[in-house]
Amino acid sequence: MCHTAVSYSFTLYVCIIYCVKSMMLYQIYISSALQLQSITKSITSAEAPVKEKYGRNIILGTHKEGGAVTFWSHAVSLPLSSNAILSWKFCHVVHKLLRDGHPNVGHTASIRQMGTLWGNLHDRYGHIVALYAKLLCIKIDFHLKHLEIPPNLETPEQVLDKAIAIDINKVFDMTSEVLEYMEAALKLQETVFRQMESSSTSSTTPVGKCRLAPLVLVVQDCGPLYHFLVKLLFKLHSRESCCLYAAQRVVVQLQSQVNTLESELEDQRTHKQMALVENECLRMEVENLRAQTAVAASIQATVEDAGSENCTLSIDNQVEDCPSYLSIIISKISADLLALVKYPPQSLPELNCNFQLEAQRAEIERLKQELATERAEISQVHNALQSKEKAGDELSSVLVGLQAEKETLLRTVKDQEAEITSLRQALVLLLCVFSVQLSQDSGVLLQKLQDEQFSLLQCAVVEAEGMVLDAVAKVDDPLHVRCICTPDYLINRAELTLASIDKMQQSHVVYLRNMDDASGLLRSVTQFSHLISDTIVNGAATAHSAPTDQADRLTDNCRDCATHCLQYLKELKLKATLPRADPTAVRFVVQRILNQGQDLRPRGADVQKEELADMVDKEMTATSTAIEDAVLRMDEILSQARRDSSGVKLEVNQSIIGSCSDLMKAIHMLVTSATDLQRDIVESGRGAGSVKDFYAKNSCWTEGLISASKAVGWGATQMLESADKVVTDRGKYEELIVCSHEIAASTAQLVAASKVKADRGNRKLQTLQQASRHVNDMAAVVVSSTKSGQMQIENKNSMDFSSMSLIKLKTEEMDSQVKVLELEKQLANERIRLGGLRKKHYEIEGISTDSPPESAVNSFDSSLPTVFPDPVNYLKLSFNLYYHLVNYYNEIFNHAIAFFSCFHFFCKLAPSIDGW
Repeated sequence: MCHTAVSYSFTLYVCIIYCVKSMMLYQIYISSALQLQSITKSITSAEAPVKEKYGRNIILGTHKEGGAVTFWSHAVSLPLSSNAILSWKFCHVVHKLLRDGHPNVGHTASIRQMGTLWGNLHDRYGHIVALYAKLLCIKIDFHLKHLEIPPNLETPEQVLDKAIAIDINKVFDMTSEVLEYMEAALKLQETVFRQMESSSTSSTTPVGKCRLAPLVLVVQDCGPLYHFLVKLLFKLHSRESCCLYAAQRVVVQLQSQVNTLESELEDQRTHKQMALVENECLRMEVENLRAQTAVAASIQATVEDAGSENCTLSIDNQVEDCPSYLSIIISKISADLLALVKYPPQSLPELNCNFQLEAQRAEIERLKQELATERAEISQVHNALQSKEKAGDELSSVLVGLQAEKETLLRTVKDQEAEITSLRQALVLLLCVFSVQLSQDSGVLLQKLQDEQFSLLQCAVVEAEGMVLDAVAKVDDPLHVRCICTPDYLINRAELTLASIDKMQQSHVVYLRNMDDASGLLRSVTQFSHLISDTIVNGAATAHSAPTDQADRLTDNCRDCATHCLQYLKELKLKATLPRADPTAVRFVVQRILNQGQDLRPRGADVQKEELADMVDKEMTATSTAIEDAVLRMDEILSQARRDSSGVKLEVNQSIIGSCSDLMKAIHMLVTSATDLQRDIVESGRGAGSVKDFYAKNSCWTEGLISASKAVGWGATQMLESADKVVTDRGKYEELIVCSHEIAASTAQLVAASKVKADRGNRKLQTLQQASRHVNDMAAVVVSSTKSGQMQIENKNSMDFSSMSLIKLKTEEMDSQVKVLELEKQLANERIRLGGLRKKHYEIEGISTDSPPESAVNSFDSSLPTVFPDPVNYLKLSFNLYYHLVNYYNEIFNHAIAFFSCFHFFCKLAPSIDGW
């Protein structure tokens, strides 16, 4: 009954694990779908802020997933290089992930490339996207350098004090990094505000919210950064002397004064240059005005070569002479007219004279108009000359003022240059003094740093010695005898220890070259101490389950390893022996432990994973061949039974052999279906890899499939032998029943191993399940036909007590009781032996399919199991337990039937016995 309870509880445990795993997979699927939907809706090209619920969904998805794989797999496909708003929202979501998401980010290069791209493009969002990308890259680099500071910058005071309490140079570097971080954040905020002011964008509109939303995260970063900066500055002032900072302040003040004077000098030079340029422009303008005046003065073509003053005088003289000339012409014409009136013309010449008079009148009118036009032009020329003269006078006065200002500026420049020369000399003198003082202080600080680094190394070595001594104490501890370890786990620990020894040797060489930094050697010592102590304890635990000779050698090697390790750590702890410390002896002993662990591995563990594919094909082919041979052999056995037996015996043999033959055919169909399903699984699951790679990748599943195939083939062979023995009266009917049960369990194991990797909707899986049900039905038919045949044979030889006397019956009854007691005792012993055999069988199967040692937990906890079988083998063991349980109940049922039959016979016989 204990077996029954264990089997039921184990089956229930497997079912619960399967249900929990299914629920977890469903939750992961729902979480991934929700995360993808949130990413799609949050990072869009619409100029609106990212909604908080989408950001929360993305952050929760990264924590459930254990990383940002889903986010980055979708973000890679976004058109970030073609849409600036999309890039701005992408940076906002990445900033949220960096602050509150799962700490697993590895895409700094893509963010930096995106910032460089938008920094080179002139776009309204391009500039702020470039600044935001730069801020994110600085943030990622800062947190990679300082892992103790969380991404949201909410660091406890103790952690921050511990981070800045080691090295003043690291404090200074961290101060520079924090200043750079804050400068990038403030630059982004200033640029966003300037763009909103220039475009008159309101903060209540979606456009304004889209730009202002990321600044909330920037403000949340700047608060802790300011707190860090204040503490770092106080730390710097507390670690260095006041004189050094006072001298540094003087240097900074002198440098600022020099920079101010140089800027003023540059301004004065600029003003001087501008004055010279303006003076030259004024001179050119005066020359141009004079040239225009000369051109205006040469209006008349006849006086083109004369000067402007002569032209003006000649024009005035002509204007003055014109009236007298016109008056003469007019008087002459008037006289002619009077003469014509008094004396009319008598001939054609006189008429011609009249026409000439009319022409002269028209000419007079024309000359009057030209005279008025010339007078207007002369007045304009006079006005232009007067304005040019005034402009020339003004330019002359301006030139005089500029010349005076130029002389003043030259004197000021000379004075400033003399002052700058004196300040530079004072600065050079101060720099010389400070450089001498700095070199002295740096030598003292360097020696102090080396001493502190060696002190840290000594502390780490002392701690490592304690761990090794603790491991040696566990080796001799009686309580540790209960702890065992697998050889595979010991091999894994030993290999890691050898790698850590090589790494420690390299770090030792690096430390001897530069004793200012012992961080690499400290990490190597810590890792080496953990691994070497783990190897010692694991070696002792492995020796508890090994043969005596090998266990003694392994224990002695563990003690030798501890001795050499302590000697090596002692050499590292002292300055005198530090350069010649050599871990060769430790490596040699660990290599011996590794070799002994490999010798203790079980035989099946050395099979290469590349051979698994060939083994699967070989075992499936061998199983199919064995079943086909069994079917043919069954026909031969049936033919032989027909020749050698007759009557009831022949009928029983035909029924049993026929049912066994049907069972073999059903098993053959099952193996064929399993082979087809296995090939389908391999083709659909291997992807771009080969078949061998798929089997090597799924080695545990492959080994379960091989074990199931072997079990089916062995069961078919055993049933064939049992059927042959039953037909030839050399065997028992119970052997057929047991073989049918074993075959049913083996086929169930093969079906379970095939279903592990198959999809639920696979048609070949449904065919395999139908074949499995058919095998179970045929196995039941074999059992029923065997039992019915056995009952027919036994009823043929029924007992006859009619001829026995009372004394004879009493004697036979006592003999039967003695025989019953003997058989009951044998049955109890056989059950105990069967239980031991099954237990050993399950242990061997579990060890042969043990999972890799990397996935095992610490095997030194005596409350935890030391063997973790594959789920396929767990399922196989559960099916074996189930069928053995069915056999057990069948035996109980048969015994109950036999008991009631005997009781019924006894009740019928009792009235005929005298004295009853």
